[in-house]
Amino acid sequence: MIVILCAGLIAIALATALAVAFPALARPTLAFGVRVSEERVDDPAVIAARRSYARSTVAAGALVAVVTVPVLLVTRSADAIGVTTSVLAVLDVLLFHRAHRMIRTAKLTGGWAAERRQGVAVDTTFRTDPVRVPWPWALPALAVVLLTVGVGWARYGTLPATLPPLLGYAAEPARREPTTVLSAFLPVIFQLALILIAVALVLVVLRARPELDAARPRGSARRYRVYLRGTAVMVLLTAACLDLSLLLAALRLWEIVTPSALWQVIVYAPLFLPVGGWLVWEVKVGQAGHRLPALPGEEQEDSGLGQRDDDQYWYLAGSIYVNRRDPALLVHDRLVSWSWTLNLGHPVAWILLGALAVGLVVLLVLVLPGAD
Repeated sequence: MIVILCAGLIAIALATALAVAFPALARPTLAFGVRVSEERVDDPAVIAARRSYARSTVAAGALVAVVTVPVLLVTRSADAIGVTTSVLAVLDVLLFHRAHRMIRTAKLTGGWAAERRQGVAVDTTFRTDPVRVPWPWALPALAVVLLTVGVGWARYGTLPATLPPLLGYAAEPARREPTTVLSAFLPVIFQLALILIAVALVLVVLRARPELDAARPRGSARRYRVYLRGTAVMVLLTAACLDLSLLLAALRLWEIVTPSALWQVIVYAPLFLPVGGWLVWEVKVGQAGHRLPALPGEEQEDSGLGQRDDDQYWYLAGSIYVNRRDPALLVHDRLVSWSWTLNLGHPVAWILLGALAVGLVVLLVLVLPGAD
């Protein structure tokens, strides 16, 4: 019971710390998803919203922690941790939205958008000389796949007549199915699929519309190039870590190692590496590369323009973008540094979402019931 209590309180503490730090990871000019000028970054209204959000988030975490202790004592179930943490996440989202509304109201009533002539920065070299895919960084993922194929090929001839089905990174020991090339090498198929998805994401992101600062077009364009390439490298390395976990899961599937709780932890261990890597990347580089060091002369750059005020096209505190007049299909997210979102005002976006919905329905109706 003590272990469950400690796990519950640790989960709440981590969720609260992440919620408090989350606004600081975005660009200062995107305070809680609201676009503000450099001159308004330290405005009293912005500072008041940040302080109110931080205090309220800590108070919500403390309140949920106090409630969680008796809930866990009564239920004696670790499932209650997920419930209380989910409640805390909902509260944090509501507090974030309140801070967003505070700054949005101050911006509208104060006429902040009219303080500078608005404009956008365009760098055509992102089309004529785009950031290239860093193919050498895909080699670790390919090496893991080749190692998996080699181990599986050596083991295939001595596999038992049946194998447990592989569900993600875990096998289901209670069920067995006939050993075939498909069932035995299913981890390799998953690995290749992850690499293809990672490469597709990199290609799409590298061709998405750049997020440039109209006030500092040259400096922001240079930073964004560095940021794009680093993001592509991080995506490919993430695929390598996911493939490594599949290799470890395959060793258990092929009965090279004995299934145990310790080995399950080892299987999932590589999955935590990308989480830490992305957090470090977020803190070091920042949204669209705004934390990267400036070259001589870039800090003094000022075009006299302010970034075009497009708050009216962003919904749910800057998480959803809808602009029918914008030809861009993919735009940089306002909330998360390494995230892009679809322009839901673009017809192709709904075609892609519809295809995804159909794929999920097919998976739920046809594939998953067949696996029972």
